[in-house]
Amino acid sequence: MWQLTNTIRHYPWGSRTVIPELLGEPSPAPEPCAELWMGAHPDAPSVLADGRGLDAAIAAEPDRLLGPLVRQRFGDRLPFLMKVLAADAPLSLQAHPTTAQAEVGFAAEEAAGIPKDDPTRTFKDPHHKPEILLALTPVEALCGFRPVEESLHCLAKLQLPELKPTIAALARGGLQVAIPQLLALSVRRRQSLVTAVAEKAATFVAAHDPEFINTYRWAASLADTYPGDIGVVISLLCNHLTLDPGEAVFLPAGNLHAYLSGAGVEVMASSDNVLRGGLTGKHVDLAALVEVLDFADGKVPVIRPVLGPGGLRYPVPVEDFDLTRVELGADPGSLRTAGPQVLLCTEGTVVLGTDDGELVLQKGESAFVPANAQLSAQGPGVLYRATTGLRAV
Repeated sequence: MWQLTNTIRHYPWGSRTVIPELLGEPSPAPEPCAELWMGAHPDAPSVLADGRGLDAAIAAEPDRLLGPLVRQRFGDRLPFLMKVLAADAPLSLQAHPTTAQAEVGFAAEEAAGIPKDDPTRTFKDPHHKPEILLALTPVEALCGFRPVEESLHCLAKLQLPELKPTIAALARGGLQVAIPQLLALSVRRRQSLVTAVAEKAATFVAAHDPEFINTYRWAASLADTYPGDIGVVISLLCNHLTLDPGEAVFLPAGNLHAYLSGAGVEVMASSDNVLRGGLTGKHVDLAALVEVLDFADGKVPVIRPVLGPGGLRYPVPVEDFDLTRVELGADPGSLRTAGPQVLLCTEGTVVLGTDDGELVLQKGESAFVPANAQLSAQGPGVLYRATTGLRAV
């Protein structure tokens, strides 16, 4: 097992305090610290003590580090990526593709010769990117489309002539008609619509009208940050979700979402395919977004943990990853699993032990453990464990 040195990604929406304080570094940081990456993704692989990237170490010994189950199912790569995400401002409104969509899109952009670091590139790899976010602090998010009847009421309550075409499209053809109609608006019509929505939403917030108050508050706030961005109007059609610490949400392919604020541990399939629909200064590919969107409506369930091997497990319907919160006392416990593990210590001190020796993790430190390791751990401390969802037969 190896302790990891990890990359911090600096995006404008990031927090200057959460990740630095986790790592024991000066806070507030001079620039936003949005994500801490732990894994073997080629864009920012974790680094081992000998200077090798974790991706290079896996490439050199895939059978020992990944195990036969993972190699057979996912090939010679770590199929998951763990992050700490810390948002002081909203992320972009976005969705992720299925594996089939990613394979087609990646192949097309490769054939077109678009460099992977080109800002207009949409598909960075041929993999899907389902993900789970487990809240460390209260988290607010837009997540999936709310029930259509609820959206109709939310829009109609604003009593805006500018919204009548959207209401008619939603009532006539559902989200499959209404969303493309909004995305196809001219720049002038977008700006007038977003301005009208933001101003009217602000009046309901000022009047303390409780119905849809968080939805309207965020629409007004987003319009201040992204004036004229149609994502402001689309946000009215999305579920507004609040997670308490210890609660989680799973985002499958096609789910339109945007984290608005808060911090959490995020685990996902190891991919960087993001299709943006608004609330961003980055490249937006609306045609590709519409192709991957899941237009199903309904409430998004909050995931609460179940007792599993090693701790509190957050079940997800994919095999790429599995997330467990492990609260350790002074007595050692077993953390053996068939697949490789990435472990992050967020509280206390944790001593990891295998037949080859011990590794001590302090708050903010992380480790990679090869497949099938006879691993023990003792605290007092708290670990978050990412591994695969594969189970030995």
